[in-house]
Amino acid sequence: MAKDFFFYTDEMTVGYDGKPLIREIKIELNRGEILTLIGPNGAGKSTILKSITRQLRLIGGTVWIDRQKMQQMPGKEIARRQAVVLTERIRPELMTCEDVVATGRYPYTGSLGILGPEDRQKVRAAMETVHALDLMDRDFNAVSDGQRQRILLARAICQEPEMIVLDEPTSFLDVKHKLEFLEILRRMVKENQVAVIMSLHELDLAQKISDQVICVKGEQIERYGTPEEIFTSDYIMSLYDMTTGRYDAAFGCVELPAPQGKPEVFVIAGGGSGVPVYRRLAREGIPFATGILYENDVDYQAARYLAAEVVSERAFEPVSTQTYEKAWNRMRTCRKVICTLDRFGTLNRGNEKLRDEAEKMGLLEAGTSLHN
Repeated sequence: MAKDFFFYTDEMTVGYDGKPLIREIKIELNRGEILTLIGPNGAGKSTILKSITRQLRLIGGTVWIDRQKMQQMPGKEIARRQAVVLTERIRPELMTCEDVVATGRYPYTGSLGILGPEDRQKVRAAMETVHALDLMDRDFNAVSDGQRQRILLARAICQEPEMIVLDEPTSFLDVKHKLEFLEILRRMVKENQVAVIMSLHELDLAQKISDQVICVKGEQIERYGTPEEIFTSDYIMSLYDMTTGRYDAAFGCVELPAPQGKPEVFVIAGGGSGVPVYRRLAREGIPFATGILYENDVDYQAARYLAAEVVSERAFEPVSTQTYEKAWNRMRTCRKVICTLDRFGTLNRGNEKLRDEAEKMGLLEAGTSLHN
């Protein structure tokens, strides 16, 4: 069975001091694929990664790399085939960024660790890949977290591995550097056919970059599948034992609980124009109703979690008299109406009529009427 995959674990059990933490772990990974571990804090994601990189001794099972048992492979061979990027902030003394990247060549050097011209060329090429040539002479301890992570990725690239293991590689990065880091990683995986196993806390990023996802919870792998199979609203809420708010699979994000109480504001919206208003009202703790929204509208996806009431219509159908009356009856009980639409289509005349009625009643918030 192991020969069918580049990386494979056979009924692996991991833990500390001989005490099992997670049992019967089965991982199957091919070259050119990204496998991501997700799950609650303390579930054992890092333990799994440390076990497959031999930083922790396996309690049971076998790890295979390209048909070879990893337990029987010499350390130098593993270093040539597998690179590791961990969350721990290493603080080497008196080393430039180039020096740190150059350590990725040590598995290929002699006992003295002296780099030749070809090694130096590969160090430079790796730093160029991660856009870090300008950091070559900088003290590694003096650069930013984002720059440090790029240097560590360059070290892994320089190692020319067939597989890279990363533990929360984006933990210390701002949004710009998260995206840059993962784009470099994704491009390298596809172009060089490298296999990647990593853990991530950012569910939106895991959903977008992963080929396969493993969900770690309790003493077992709870679920293993594609992002489309894993990232559903109900399952993610169950995985993380969420009791407040909601995980929205459509947006790949979490939403705070909707404000409680009778709707005070009615929002006429559609086409994504309502989402910013919904979030502002929710942030201010103001319960609101919204409509008329089609069930395939992006506003509808957000409103289901943030609004006290949503008046909706089936996709591609004209607004029915019943739906319009429901929206009208709710709107007239609110103290204010906000219209986020600046034009109305053929199937959206119901919302235009609601806007006009709100203006006649003096409920329309200033600046939202087309006549102002």
